[in-house]
Amino acid sequence: MVRKGWSFWQGYVVLLALAVVVKAESPYRFFDWNVTYGDIFPLGVRQQGILINGQFPGPDIYSVTNDNLIINVQNNLDEPFLLSWNGLQQRRNSYEDGVYGTTCPIPPGKNFTYILQVKDQIGSFFYFPSLAFHKAAGGFGGIRVLSRPRIPVPFPDPAGDFTLLIGDWFKNDHRQLKAMLDGGHKLPFPDGILINGHGLNGASFTVEQGKTYRFRISNVGLQNSLNFRIQGHKMKLVEVEGTHTVQTIYESLDVHVGQSYSVLVTMDQAAQDFYIVASTRFTDNIHSTTATLHYSNSNKAVSGPIPAGPTDQIDWSLNQARSIRTNLTASGPRPNPQGSYHYGLINITRTIKLVSSAAQVKGKQRYAVNSVSFVPTDTPLKLADYFKIGGVFRVGSIPDNPTGQNMYLDTSVMGADYRAFVEIVFENHENIVQTWHIDGYAFWVVGMNGGVWTPNSREEYNLRDAVSRSTTQVYPKSWTAIYMALDNVGMWNVRSEFWARQYLGQQFYLRVYTAVNSLRDEYLIPKNALLCGRAQGRSTRPL
Repeated sequence: MVRKGWSFWQGYVVLLALAVVVKAESPYRFFDWNVTYGDIFPLGVRQQGILINGQFPGPDIYSVTNDNLIINVQNNLDEPFLLSWNGLQQRRNSYEDGVYGTTCPIPPGKNFTYILQVKDQIGSFFYFPSLAFHKAAGGFGGIRVLSRPRIPVPFPDPAGDFTLLIGDWFKNDHRQLKAMLDGGHKLPFPDGILINGHGLNGASFTVEQGKTYRFRISNVGLQNSLNFRIQGHKMKLVEVEGTHTVQTIYESLDVHVGQSYSVLVTMDQAAQDFYIVASTRFTDNIHSTTATLHYSNSNKAVSGPIPAGPTDQIDWSLNQARSIRTNLTASGPRPNPQGSYHYGLINITRTIKLVSSAAQVKGKQRYAVNSVSFVPTDTPLKLADYFKIGGVFRVGSIPDNPTGQNMYLDTSVMGADYRAFVEIVFENHENIVQTWHIDGYAFWVVGMNGGVWTPNSREEYNLRDAVSRSTTQVYPKSWTAIYMALDNVGMWNVRSEFWARQYLGQQFYLRVYTAVNSLRDEYLIPKNALLCGRAQGRSTRPL
């Protein structure tokens, strides 16, 4: 049904989608979201939250491999708004990525309809608001992409499938947090931890004794790594950000900010209620929160001490990270086994070394990659590239390797060739755990260790069954190396998931380019693309 207020082209898409479904091609799923402010009380005090259809967190997106997602977002906030899709690769279509380098913000009182396809993907992901400091107010939700019916999954269907969105939280309004950062200050330590938008003992999950359930856990917080565990129960890891994993059993899991994990849990205990726990890692003050795992036949409340988790043990977390490996015999989104792509046998065409840093620039706190602290322009980079608008950015404005220069401000864009196969080394000289995400891609995490990376570090690489994912951690005074096949043309955000650092410059854009102008490599600009800055007044495409 075409909703009131939708434009003609949107009605046309609906009719086209219906025709496509009749032809038994990739199905279309339609979502109509109203974004508003509303009162929320996650830590017991009233705050102004960002709601989607009145919900905090927002509604889950349910989909199947290759589905087309038509998501109409009506912005009823008093400021511009965008949603981005953590882990969805937007194949050939970075225009829909929903970050300011690719997509114009939705003005207050206006709508924009995202047209996404979960092409050749399965797994657990999430969406979030990408502008300003909106992420500190909500507006996030889970995304699950199920396998197509004929594609085998390496475990039986669970009795139920739960989304758990965990993350640190401030009692401060998102505008106050943004003002602190704009004023050149660091943020204080968060006030608490949430599970599905609730503080201590606020969320509950009902299960039946003897059955096995799937829990999709995403850290949607702003800065802290969290340890996740369930009292009296073990977790079997089965999937990480779209990759079926070797099915290892864990008593607890470190979930770094921006990461997603999927575990199976069998309800094999006596009938009672149990604690679900999330607590901060690598912090002087330990914040923790609990939810309830409720057996449907239980008449006994949670009891006993809250199960303790690891706190500051780096080696423990590093060893766990290394134990997470790809299930080579399992099918992914396609029938062929995940191990049929032998990434370890491909020649590296380029090595990129990215070093993060923190410093004061003109008396204000900033963060950088290879000495460059990113500043946005008045025009999304992808639109400037498409319309060939000069003076917006310069390809090569961030070097491949650290230069040792003092930190400086620039709109940093790194150029890269389509179909190159690159090695990227993230190096962390600081005393905190950092997490990095690359839009548009999944990459193989081939190695991580303490100290400084050298070419000899390649001897430690896992070139057989490294996990493929879109977000990886880098431990203090350590490095993490990834391999990535540049098979997705577009303008892609490479960012710290430590959100204050991202906001204050620890990000850049990777321009994956081909001179061949072909729909095989990249889609045309969407007909309904919003145009802003120096792209305003230009034409997209006729209907």
